[in-house]
Amino acid sequence: MDPGKQIFLLIMYLQVFLIAAVTDPHDFTALSAVKSNWQNAPPNWIGFDPCREGIGLTGTLTADIGNLPMLQELDLSQNMGLTGTLPQAIGNLKKLLYLSLAGCSFLGPIPNTIGSLTQLFSLSLASNKFIGEIPPSIGNLLNLYLLDVTDNKLTGTIPVSNETSPGLDLLVNTRHFHLGQNQLTGTIPLKLFSSKMTLIHLLLDSNQLSGSIPSSLERVQSLELIRLDRNSLNGPVLLNFTGLTNLSQLYLSNNKLTGPMPDLSGMNLVTYVIMERTQLQGQIPDSIFSVAQLQSVVLSNNQLNGTLDIGTNYGTQLELIDLQNNSITEFAQGSGYSKTLMLQGNPFCATIGSTENYCSLLQQPNTSYSPPPNNCVQHDCNSNQIISPRCKCAYPITGTLKFRSISFSDLGNAGYYNHAQALMMDAFQSIQFPVDSIALSDPFKDEYDYLELRIEVFPSNSDSFNRTGFSMITSQLNNITFFQLPSSFGPLYFTLDNNDYFSGPKSNKGIIIGAAIGSSILALLLLMTGIYAFKQRRKADTATGAAIRLRDPFASWDRNESAGSRPQIKGLRCFTFEELKKCTNNFSDANIIGIGGYGRVYRGILTGGKLVAIKRAQRGSLQGNVQFKTEIELLSRVHHKNLVSLVGFCYELDEQMLVYEHISNGKSGIQLSWARRLQLALDSARGLTYLHELANPPIIHRDIKHIVTVVRMAMDKTKDLYNLHEILDPAIDVGNTLKGLEKFVDLAIRCVEEWRANRPAMGQVVKEIENIAEQAGLDYDFEMLSTSASHYYSTNGSLYLPDNKKFYEYSESFPHSEIELQ
Repeated sequence: MDPGKQIFLLIMYLQVFLIAAVTDPHDFTALSAVKSNWQNAPPNWIGFDPCREGIGLTGTLTADIGNLPMLQELDLSQNMGLTGTLPQAIGNLKKLLYLSLAGCSFLGPIPNTIGSLTQLFSLSLASNKFIGEIPPSIGNLLNLYLLDVTDNKLTGTIPVSNETSPGLDLLVNTRHFHLGQNQLTGTIPLKLFSSKMTLIHLLLDSNQLSGSIPSSLERVQSLELIRLDRNSLNGPVLLNFTGLTNLSQLYLSNNKLTGPMPDLSGMNLVTYVIMERTQLQGQIPDSIFSVAQLQSVVLSNNQLNGTLDIGTNYGTQLELIDLQNNSITEFAQGSGYSKTLMLQGNPFCATIGSTENYCSLLQQPNTSYSPPPNNCVQHDCNSNQIISPRCKCAYPITGTLKFRSISFSDLGNAGYYNHAQALMMDAFQSIQFPVDSIALSDPFKDEYDYLELRIEVFPSNSDSFNRTGFSMITSQLNNITFFQLPSSFGPLYFTLDNNDYFSGPKSNKGIIIGAAIGSSILALLLLMTGIYAFKQRRKADTATGAAIRLRDPFASWDRNESAGSRPQIKGLRCFTFEELKKCTNNFSDANIIGIGGYGRVYRGILTGGKLVAIKRAQRGSLQGNVQFKTEIELLSRVHHKNLVSLVGFCYELDEQMLVYEHISNGKSGIQLSWARRLQLALDSARGLTYLHELANPPIIHRDIKHIVTVVRMAMDKTKDLYNLHEILDPAIDVGNTLKGLEKFVDLAIRCVEEWRANRPAMGQVVKEIENIAEQAGLDYDFEMLSTSASHYYSTNGSLYLPDNKKFYEYSESFPHSEIELQ
């Protein structure tokens, strides 16, 4: 063959090798089709892998996106140039966990096929131009944590389920309903809320909703924030707020509510109450001012009358009482309240004149704030550069943080912003993002009573961010679970100042250097290609084989080596050693969250921010090919809501690693009630029952040792069923006899009998715990244990996802690596 043709063919083989090693060919074709409809694609979207971050994209999202069925995260947020309709083919992405299109310009209706994304955890469609109704099919997304369609043009009623259609009332595991700033009409359905819900944020503000506030709302005792303001709600507020003991902020302003003030005396955690511009009547109960955590009460522009009596037992944190423009005729002075009190526009002030501060416009909350001076020596920064708080000239990411609620009225109090700034830095540093410092400034409230803050995020070890760092940081700024900000700040939303960060002068130097390096590398590659073309004619086949092995490390298993056939697995990701090395900070000791006989368990953060736990076998614990293959085959088929899920594995470079989803323990110091303990015991028993009796083949979990040891030790000492005080948690109040406790202890003792024949099967354990709970009168919605394994195989999701936004140290146990078959 002509040498020139050999060189050309080898270059083509190298291209095929690179494509195969990075992106699956089928996915490459689909991604290329999607990319063809976008302009302003990043310069690194060339060559062989379009799986890159996208900033400043313009164009449309075509139906080709549906040809990526294994896609787990689609984040196109903050690309205002992306427009057109959202294709129906989005429903083909059955593995999708995160969908974020916030801050784009998509229009048209939200496709009903979005309800097919049953594994979806986060759905963020905020700040687009979507029209039409909220698809009822969203009620199928039972694993959804966040539903955010704020700031669109959605119309129609809030969908609830009926005999033929799902609805939002089925989303009992969803924590955030963000439906504000739309054009929704009709009443708030009574059926929307139930005691099964775990909702913490309900945002229905700035719509056109009418009717009364549904009484069913009081059943959602997990609620922390309610925003129903800026609607047309009417009638008296008959809601019993005393049961909403977790409620922190209540917004009911700008409605047509009538009747007296609701009783808020049982809301011990409430910090912010705003009910201005309604039609509330009657005298203000003095009990409202004695709520311990209360910081602001805004009841201006109502018809409240009678005598105002703050009393002497008001909360020490109460900073603002705004009662302007009501019908208050008397003020019982002598309470000693010295913070901001606003009474102008009441008959009482007309009687005494404006001699008192609370009757004049001079008494206003502080709204001005300026960040502290940086005390930097004079710097001559280049054009468009900004001096950072650490006195470095740089090109920061700039934009606006919009908080959809706050609990404080003193916008000039620097303490709030300094605290938030420090916590945001801690979050970025905890996952080693290239952030040097953060500056917050210019707070103000917009027309929707949202707090807006300007934010500048400065790069570390450089004067500007690269595209990867830019994309990761802007994505996390919109991640509602990333920052653990104080309760003073509600849910946040980030908008980027502009999308031309990489079009300014800061990128010229990088382009020049990149072009020079690229040219040099190209010349070197051509030289090497010529040498290989003449001396290694089989190089192309070897490269192709290597590409296949990279995609499937089991493809080349030799059955003659007693390795068995290649594993039959679906839905698992095959990680490279380098991927896991990177996400664990080179398997740093700081990332170790568990050590056992098998090896060590590391906490890792995958690209996109997903937290995982990685079991790495130590040298003495490495299994043979058959054993490791058997283990991942079995674990890939284990799907149950009470069992931790296997995400993927690594089998290369003499390494055997299993990658699980990370399940945090949650907050320390939580007091577990007897009811909660029974539920935890039942959930654990159901998971083990699935392994023992419904998995095919059955799996015996051999790493549950601690409780067995403790109970046996206690039995050796006491020999008495009614003298097990040594193993009972003192937090359980045994002074009041707990219904079912004796039966539960009896069951526990039988479970640790030495002889197998004397121990009950796990299915029997589940039934007995259910009976104990029912006899104890606990209000559980027990699911009946299905006799069909397919019931569990079709159950998606995991045991739980932590509500706390901080990543906690891991101390849970994983399935033991050695699976014992019956």
